Amino acid sequence: MTAITKPARASRRPADRTIRASVPIGDILVQTTTFAWRALLKMRRNPEQLADVTFMPLVLTLLFGFMFGGAVAGGMVSYLPTLIPGIIAYSAVTACVAAGAQLREDMDRGVFDRFRSLPIARIAPLAGPMMADLTRYALAASLSLTMGIIMGYRPGGGVPGVIAGVLMAMVTGWSLAWIFMYIGTIAKSAQSVQSLSIMVLLPLTFVSNAFVPVDTLPDWLKTLVGINPVSHVVTALRDLLNQGAVTPAVGIALLGCVVVVAIFVPLTVHSYSKKV
Repeated sequence: MTAITKPARASRRPADRTIRASVPIGDILVQTTTFAWRALLKMRRNPEQLADVTFMPLVLTLLFGFMFGGAVAGGMVSYLPTLIPGIIAYSAVTACVAAGAQLREDMDRGVFDRFRSLPIARIAPLAGPMMADLTRYALAASLSLTMGIIMGYRPGGGVPGVIAGVLMAMVTGWSLAWIFMYIGTIAKSAQSVQSLSIMVLLPLTFVSNAFVPVDTLPDWLKTLVGINPVSHVVTALRDLLNQGAVTPAVGIALLGCVVVVAIFVPLTVHSYSKKV
């Protein structure tokens, strides 16, 4: 009699995947730059992706300046030193959501499945778009500043303070975007990413010192504003833009960015590796 043998099952060992966990540093930089260029090309072909960092900062600066300037500071021009750093921080924080939503959308479309056949580092497909997004944060900060200057804002920190403020906004946006990148790896859809992000962003941005002086708030709300990390970023931006001073608030904001990156980069890479 002829023996009947069962067909061997296909191996699903992690080693069969071509995406590698260990890649030389030089290769990681090249791969990350390649993915960053890919993301920039996508932005150029889909300019509507830049609406949140072009249209919104301009509209919010005009709206808040004319609507609330008189009520908060007695006049629009007097309100601008408070408003412009707040708008820059708000724009950087809200622009982070697009990173997670775009990641989830690409994963749902199977884009990352194609990367399995490439001998690349796991972090390259994540870090590349994040590098490209630095241009988005710089654009949002620059447009907010430009509109503020047109409306009468004069940064007391001069050119060095403005450059430092834009860099602070870029670092803040890039760091916080890793939170939403992680949400993108665990959410079920791009819409879910946006919904979860709104739940995070609303208290972070509006329960802060971004748009109103803290002295006008009740004591219990002052406490919440004081422990809000966005408040530290706003204070740091005001110190840099209005005074050109590197104060303890700047150090606290940068330290917070380092902590966020240290926590969420490994979480994001680990979650992403399990999905692809």
